[in-house]
Amino acid sequence: MTSKNPSDYQIAQLIYKSIAKIISIEEKKTLDNWLSDENNLALYNKITNKNNIQDKLAIYKQIETEKVYMKLENKITKSNKKVKTLKLFRVFKYASIVVVFLGLGYLYQNGFFNKNEPFSIPNEQITLQLENGTIKVINEDGTSQVLDAKGNIIGTQSGTQLVYSNSTEDEKLTYNTLNVPYGKRFEILLSDGTKVNLNAGTSLKYPVKFLKGQNREVFLKGEAFFNVSKDTKHPFIVNSDALNVQVLGTQFNISSYPEDIETDVVLVEGSVNLYTEEASNNHVLLKPGFKGSYLKNNTGNITTNPVITSIYTSWIDGELVFRNITFENIMKKMERHYNVDIQNNHTELANEKFNASFRNEPIEKILEYFKITYNINYTINNNKILIN
Repeated sequence: MTSKNPSDYQIAQLIYKSIAKIISIEEKKTLDNWLSDENNLALYNKITNKNNIQDKLAIYKQIETEKVYMKLENKITKSNKKVKTLKLFRVFKYASIVVVFLGLGYLYQNGFFNKNEPFSIPNEQITLQLENGTIKVINEDGTSQVLDAKGNIIGTQSGTQLVYSNSTEDEKLTYNTLNVPYGKRFEILLSDGTKVNLNAGTSLKYPVKFLKGQNREVFLKGEAFFNVSKDTKHPFIVNSDALNVQVLGTQFNISSYPEDIETDVVLVEGSVNLYTEEASNNHVLLKPGFKGSYLKNNTGNITTNPVITSIYTSWIDGELVFRNITFENIMKKMERHYNVDIQNNHTELANEKFNASFRNEPIEKILEYFKITYNINYTINNNKILIN
């Protein structure tokens, strides 16, 4: 566009192209020159204001925006006369402004103004509850020592790892509880050498020191991967909300979030016994490469199925891997992983199953993937996502 004095309609086209990011270098120079006038800049800011666009959408929400835009463009190009449909848009002064709002409205309806909006994700902190009830905040960028009631050092924290000492001589069990909020992960090395990776939204209660002659018992809410140190004399037991896991030395993943209807245990190496409180004598032996599942509203019925274990342990490295999983469950996992609130208004999608993999991707990229691949729209408001 080389006109030194562009018409209102030409400026309207440039505004639309600028917002849609399809403007050429020469066209941008023309627009910038026009914006150098204070009155023009004020008009531009008013036209492109997100709330203003949303208000105007109510006027023409029942018409097909893109088609009307093209008709207006063709009509104005052929003739300099005012567009007949101005009657419908009497709130605007010029047909060119109608074109801008129709064009920007189309972008708005298709999520353009939302896709780049930054998230305001709460920076919740990892906390450690000591034996006396004191809450200690974990600084993921620093180091600290964990002390017992007598002032003895029982553990050392460095970054996202907490390592407990095995040198203290305890006569009774004392517990610490680590709480990992949504959006974070953490690692603990227990006093017996057992390594535990905790996923987002997880709480683990465990003894500061395991005692001789007693089972090694911990209590889990959420999801964790255990690499249990072998000790044939002291079985290791994970007590979850509904299902218990007993091992001697092995690697397994357990997912038991309170809000989930099912508890899943995936065995990577070794062997584990699964049992419930209602049927503690009825153990199910799980083999490597199998998943044991327990429906919480059921009574003692544990099912087993062969699985690809890496799908269930990929979260340790920050990956999200979905295989034949419902959209509803995908949204749950994303809420935990990114610490956001997702409301799905596209209800017919809830039980649809999907396959996808993401490695350390920002949530915006995942949402764009679903938008492009499965034709969903979304809006973002602070840390809340609405899917339509």
